[in-house]
Amino acid sequence: MKTSMATNNPTQHQSWILGIRQRVAGAGLALAIMLVPAVVAIASAQAQTYSVVHTFAGPDGAGPDAGLVLDTQGNLYGTTGDGGASDYGTVFKLDKTGKETVLYSFTGTPDGARPAGLVRDSLGNLYGTTSAGGDSACKVGYGVGCGTVFKVDTTGKESVLFSFHAASLDGVFPRAGVVLDAQGNLYGTTYRGGNGYTAGGTVFKVDATTGNETVLHSFGSPGDGLYPQAGLAWGAQGNLYGTTSYASGGTQRNPHGTVFEMDTSGNEGPLYTFGSTSGEYPLAGIVQDAQGNLYGTTWEGGAYGKGTLFKLDTAGNETVLYSFTGKMGDGAHPRASLVLDAQGNLYGTTANGGGALACSGGVLGHGCGTVFKVDKTGNEIVLHRFTKVGGDGANPVAGLVLDANGNLYGTTANGGDSSCAVGFGRGCGTVFKVMP
Repeated sequence: MKTSMATNNPTQHQSWILGIRQRVAGAGLALAIMLVPAVVAIASAQAQTYSVVHTFAGPDGAGPDAGLVLDTQGNLYGTTGDGGASDYGTVFKLDKTGKETVLYSFTGTPDGARPAGLVRDSLGNLYGTTSAGGDSACKVGYGVGCGTVFKVDTTGKESVLFSFHAASLDGVFPRAGVVLDAQGNLYGTTYRGGNGYTAGGTVFKVDATTGNETVLHSFGSPGDGLYPQAGLAWGAQGNLYGTTSYASGGTQRNPHGTVFEMDTSGNEGPLYTFGSTSGEYPLAGIVQDAQGNLYGTTWEGGAYGKGTLFKLDTAGNETVLYSFTGKMGDGAHPRASLVLDAQGNLYGTTANGGGALACSGGVLGHGCGTVFKVDKTGNEIVLHRFTKVGGDGANPVAGLVLDANGNLYGTTANGGDSSCAVGFGRGCGTVFKVMP
């Protein structure tokens, strides 16, 4: 079977990330009237395990909403969606002491705007996507530029490997990073575009040497998914796994989303389509364990409507390992992919929940987000609850990275220095460390 956006006006260009940052700061409002009578015991391990590694100030970046990459020397690499010299986002490096270096600041066109997550090759080159910017002739929706695939070398030089063009059906607006194969090819997803029934996004391949792009799959046919917001993950057998935020019924869509599998030739099929109790809107990617089971999260749905952590076995059977409650200090609305340790424990973040009212505008159970651990039996431990817009950060929407010592590193899209007014005005975000 084959098959945010920025403008030259910085105020307009922030609209996409503001939508994300406002949603994570206000996602509980729509669900606040849903009262579920339940008493939930939630474990907490919030001793002195959390530290802020870096607080963004604006010129060095703002609004990091993607995960981090760790090299063998302990340096961290990441992106910010706002800030930098032109307020179109940055690629940054943090050394082991927490010293930050801005490797590159995006300018919008032709180099891209709003970078997503990174992948690093064996030579230290960084690859990623921008959800906007690039070719200014591509004007879809309110933006200029439909996104790019880029490379930043070890000297900080950026090169555009590919610019998306809506007219050529190659996809538009990649909202997640890419994965790399042994031959240097890059694979990723676009949120919209392609030739599906509703232009429901694509899976693409870009040759990192030549910049040639191949559309491996266009979403939107009946029974297929729509609008992938997460990136791809390699499976043990060399196949790719991902999620779509909607499922497709041809010209109709439902809000439940899918998990799909694809080979590198573009043969794709949904493994699972969600329902309201099993989860809704899977916005995060997939991780696979040694037995071939798949794990991920959904933004909404589950027993309390606040999202789930799920498992798919090798036969495609789904189990909800945990339903987030948003109450009593628990998390709500996970948007990030999970990380798996050698013992089979899963670690992740929730964009909301945690019980702090500083992010909620007085809505009980909303909160600034959490870092959590879920073991193989589905028991959850909250490792950290973000407490306020300033200080420790707020609203983590990206996944975590695990170092050799078991320490976790991540980002918050908001919080940190509350005087930093770039974007939503709730602080420019942080990089943090948690020792479970």
